[in-house]
Amino acid sequence: MTVTIYHNPDCGTSRNTLAMIRASGEDPVVIEYLKTPPDRERLLELIGAMGITPRELLREKGTPYAALGLADPKWSDDELVDFMHAHPILINRPIVETPKGTKLCRPSEAVLPLLDNPVREFVKEDGEKVYTPAT
Repeated sequence: MTVTIYHNPDCGTSRNTLAMIRASGEDPVVIEYLKTPPDRERLLELIGAMGITPRELLREKGTPYAALGLADPKWSDDELVDFMHAHPILINRPIVETPKGTKLCRPSEAVLPLLDNPVREFVKEDGEKVYTPAT
C-alpha cells in the first residue's frame, strides 16, 4: 500500500499520525509541506479527495489567518485556496492519502481506517491511549 502524509514535524498531531502509520508496518512517503508545499492544482485535488471545502482545511492557530481576515465569509473557495498556496502554514495537517482514501487526520487516530493493518493500541506523545476495536 502506498501511504503519503503531508507532515509538519513541529505538530504533535502530525507526529502521532506518522508514528501510527509506521507502527502499522507502512513506510510512508513523508512530504514536509512547509518545505515542499503542494502546488495549487494538487491542493485542489487533495481538497476534492477529502470531500471538504477549502475553508474546512484552513488552520487558524499559529498562522496569519486573523491578520489576513480569513474569518470573513467574503472570501471565495478559490481565494482561500490562493491564500493556502501563498501561505502553506494555513493548510491544516496532517493530510494522509492511501488507496482507502484521503483524510485530514485530526485527531491523529482518524488515520486508522485508512491503513491495512492499523495498530490495536497506541500511546500518543501526551500519554493518551488509543485503542482500535477488533474487527
